[in-house]
Amino acid sequence: MFIDSHCHLNYLNSAGDALNRARQNGVGGVLCVGVDESGIEEVLALAQAHDDVWASVGTHPQSVEDGIAWIEGKLARPSVVAVGETGLDYTTAGNAEMRRLQLYSFEHQMNLAERYGLPVIIHTRGAESDTLTMLENFPRVQGVLHCFTESWAMAERAMDLGYFISISGIVTFAKAENVRAVAADVPLDRLLIETDAPWLAPVPYRGKENEPAFVSQTAEFLAQLRGLEVGALARATSANFRRLFLSADAGKRNPVSL
Repeated sequence: MFIDSHCHLNYLNSAGDALNRARQNGVGGVLCVGVDESGIEEVLALAQAHDDVWASVGTHPQSVEDGIAWIEGKLARPSVVAVGETGLDYTTAGNAEMRRLQLYSFEHQMNLAERYGLPVIIHTRGAESDTLTMLENFPRVQGVLHCFTESWAMAERAMDLGYFISISGIVTFAKAENVRAVAADVPLDRLLIETDAPWLAPVPYRGKENEPAFVSQTAEFLAQLRGLEVGALARATSANFRRLFLSADAGKRNPVSL
């Protein structure tokens, strides 16, 4: 059984049809990730309607201008198991003010993850130093660097801090040698798999709308890359997902005083 640890069901043409195809392809669970206030009720409704769907609540770094005050009020909703996605994307931050807003939003969401005892889902592009500094500033927080495309040095430091590394369909792309190098070396007990659907469909579906069913293609590619049976990789990544996101009281915690 595979688990798609990061997708955006609410952006698919038909979430219901995509979930049915995923189940038929051995996908036993999906984490539907929130990125902004405008779409969060759709994310939460999908998680509420399906026993094999969970939700996260957060503001993507490219959505920070839309505000972040709303996030905390959604964290106690049923099926919420994480904060995010949050983080830093300096490849799209065109000026110092946008970087400042991204850092403020990231820190706010790390604080929420710490207070509520929830893991955090991190997007990081072109911001290795500032991202790692933020992780180091919140040693009680664990989480995942999703759709990882950065350096091995960053992955190694994040894992030292207790984070998981999630690999998407990018690993199958012809020019993604750096991603394959990292994916080959991440310890199996720190590895997650994802689609980031509806984007980044793996080969041979590249150019089509991505969907959770295609996480099996990424898993098969990764298993071959690492010299594993695909079943072993599926079991390990699914166990890692449960360990990170599905603790007994995930999503039902009250904030703690720190």
